[in-house]
Amino acid sequence: MKAMLCREYGPPESLVLAEVPDPTPGPDEVVVRVRAAAVNFPDVLFMSGSYQVKVPPPFSPGSEFAGEVLAAGADSGWQPGERVSGSVMVGSFAEQVVAPASSLTRMPVGVEFADAAAFGVTYRTAYYTLRTVAPVQPGDPVVVLGAAGGVGLAAVDLATAMGARVIAAASGPEKLDLCRRRGAHATVDYDRENLRERIREITEGAGAAVVLDPVGGDYAEPALRALGRGGTFVTLGYAAGTIPKIPLNLVLLKGITVRGMEIRTFARDYPDAIGPADAELDAMFAAGAVRPYLGARFPLERAAEALRLVADRKAIGKVIIDVA
Repeated sequence: MKAMLCREYGPPESLVLAEVPDPTPGPDEVVVRVRAAAVNFPDVLFMSGSYQVKVPPPFSPGSEFAGEVLAAGADSGWQPGERVSGSVMVGSFAEQVVAPASSLTRMPVGVEFADAAAFGVTYRTAYYTLRTVAPVQPGDPVVVLGAAGGVGLAAVDLATAMGARVIAAASGPEKLDLCRRRGAHATVDYDRENLRERIREITEGAGAAVVLDPVGGDYAEPALRALGRGGTFVTLGYAAGTIPKIPLNLVLLKGITVRGMEIRTFARDYPDAIGPADAELDAMFAAGAVRPYLGARFPLERAAEALRLVADRKAIGKVIIDVA
């Protein structure tokens, strides 16, 4: 089979298209013929060797995929031909991927492979955060940084569906227009406007109840300063490339909570919450209540271009690799 390989740590452009052996499943594993894979910012970090968990090369990047079961282990509970989506740490930028049976979800009838591949990681990250890590109530002012990116746009969709008053922060009119079309009540161009002052203005001085930050960098502190008393700031990642340092006196003076959320460890940290959350989110997806926005699509051999788009923070919505 063909796969895009990271043979040594480096930039997206170091990926090479190669022939590799077809995978075989273990007893509780499944081999999936990949039809579509989604690009996420951690894929770039895995390639550069800068993610929290390192994967030694060679490997194929890509964590999200959708396709058909090709082969199933005896204890997997799956059958060849079933349409599934799923996630792995790495391996989905390939014609086939082997995955734990427990990581797969049956695709709803009528859903396209690209939508299914784009849904899992970003929407689960956003929903787990809004439902459990920083529970949002109807009417709450919720600020989403990087609101036109994968996690950001999913958070806009879901917070709107939950009745929150969404303030979408992003750079440039194209991204902000998309956020408004996806339901954002107000927008802030944080490259041209004072983020803290605009949030305070939009909330009429009350400040935000929740801030979701998958960006980090220079935007984190002004967004935290724009929280109302007793608000919650959730750090989700550092797409800007810089991990911010927060003055702790702000936490003390405003009585706010700063929390971190990583999808890889959510089930361990919230074992009683993950089952109900997954069931609720999957029902919303199957009913068409939420759908990912696909901003760009590339064939497998151009996966490096897709990764570069995400690495440079130029992606809008989800970036998809059409594998087959």
